[in-house]
Amino acid sequence: MESWLFLALVLLIAIFGHNSSLIIATVIVMVLKLIPYTAKWLPLIQHKGINWGVTVISVAILIPIATGQIGFNDLWAAFKTPAGWIAVGMGIAVAILSKYGVNQLAAVPQVTVALVLGTIIGVVAFKGIAAGPVIASGMTYCIVTLLNLHF
Repeated sequence: MESWLFLALVLLIAIFGHNSSLIIATVIVMVLKLIPYTAKWLPLIQHKGINWGVTVISVAILIPIATGQIGFNDLWAAFKTPAGWIAVGMGIAVAILSKYGVNQLAAVPQVTVALVLGTIIGVVAFKGIAAGPVIASGMTYCIVTLLNLHF
């Protein structure tokens, strides 16, 4: 029952915040909970969902290459500007943080609750996008490790 109340609260916050992605995600999870025998599928979705999401995002990012909107000239041009180098550096940093984030989420489930709350606040109050829980977890890992803190 508690999970339904929590999901309903998330749905209300998403509706109030006009965040269609969070509304859709919450409704999908609620529908999955309603369907008999899906309890065994939920852990699979939880475990593999981030990878599936990254795959979908990667496909979307590669489409301009496939359509010819982005080519090698654009790639070389990126290395000619400071902004291009910063973008490459941030891409590397995000990949590294995500690696630690995935490990952190698996090792310390309590982090998930705080990250979900932070993500909801960021999405609803600041019109952010819920694309960063793994990165946020990686950042949490780095700060917690740096400050020698524990959950």
